Amino acid sequence: MSFKKVCTLDDLWEGEMESFNIEGQEILLVCAEGGDIKAFQGICPHQDIPLIEGKFDGQKIICRAHLWQFDACTGKGINPDDCVLAEYPVRMDGDDVLVETEGVAALFAHS
Repeated sequence: MSFKKVCTLDDLWEGEMESFNIEGQEILLVCAEGGDIKAFQGICPHQDIPLIEGKFDGQKIICRAHLWQFDACTGKGINPDDCVLAEYPVRMDGDDVLVETEGVAALFAHS
């Protein structure tokens, strides 16, 4: 696996989300309540809307277009519940946040 540095802990505080392009893939980093950092596909699986344009309340990622909601800890769809965001492995190296994109592809749902 080839983890790439994306940002530092100073760039992503609890309750925040940030979008990064890593090797041509749009990645959404979220720091959920409790400080757990997760990396998901940065595009809504519904209609290719950048999730960074939506909202994040520390527990749910909410797409701006049709208000699809995703659990910030698992990427599982909440509304609707039959979809999921692709998750990328995250590793910490001191204060550096590293993400691995190899072998992970964005998922798409029904429309």
